Amino acid sequence: MKRVLPLIVLCFAFIASISAQEKSKDGYTFLLTGASFASPNNGWFEVGCQILGATPINRAIGGEAIANTANRMIDGSLYSKEEFENIDALVIMQVHDKDVFEDSQLKEKYTDYQTPFNRDNYAAAYDYVIKRWLTECYNLKFDQNSRYYNTKYGKPAVIILCTDWHDGRVTFNTSIRKLGEKWGFPIVEFDKYIGFSKNVVHPVTGEQISRLYTGDKQDINGTTFGWHPENGADKYLQRRMGAIFADTMRKIYPILPK
Repeated sequence: MKRVLPLIVLCFAFIASISAQEKSKDGYTFLLTGASFASPNNGWFEVGCQILGATPINRAIGGEAIANTANRMIDGSLYSKEEFENIDALVIMQVHDKDVFEDSQLKEKYTDYQTPFNRDNYAAAYDYVIKRWLTECYNLKFDQNSRYYNTKYGKPAVIILCTDWHDGRVTFNTSIRKLGEKWGFPIVEFDKYIGFSKNVVHPVTGEQISRLYTGDKQDINGTTFGWHPENGADKYLQRRMGAIFADTMRKIYPILPK
């Protein structure tokens, strides 16, 4: 019997070691919130996660805004408790051409905001989402059912911000970079690496180059741009955006072995 017990202990240790190794090979899980440029019918987020070997959770809904993201955190529809435990990063692509950095109405804590949110102040809604995510991640250190229980900083709070898909939305793209700098958050710079610029028109069409990749258009400060890029994971622009997203995430997370 004395010899059997050490063998049992060794067996359990071996099983635990295998489980840990298998866990280390698991991919990451990323949650995306956004509107029409981010919803699942686009494809760039799913393409990017496929490149990374990550699990995508896409909760973007066309027509929503950052206020909806805040309200969905409040009502519990953005993620479940179980999902939250396993999500490695929150990716935000709420890119309406608004100032999301203006700080005159920001509150010290997310609980200080009057809810639910409307669309009167995009900066306040962004602030709520950021502070709530950071708070909930930290508070997992007090949750006895969490694997982050009793750790120093709880769950690592990772938020990834995104620019618009091209550089025509100057107000948003400028302010989201300021917000990222304020918090130290990485930015997925679609506008910088998409492959064309608002500064020149196409030499053949004479129009903004973004128009080539869309079926609709949008006027911004008197200039007509392409609005919604062609949908589908097989489309050139979606695949390019997926590559840009994946490249940004590689700088943050090491790619795990298969």
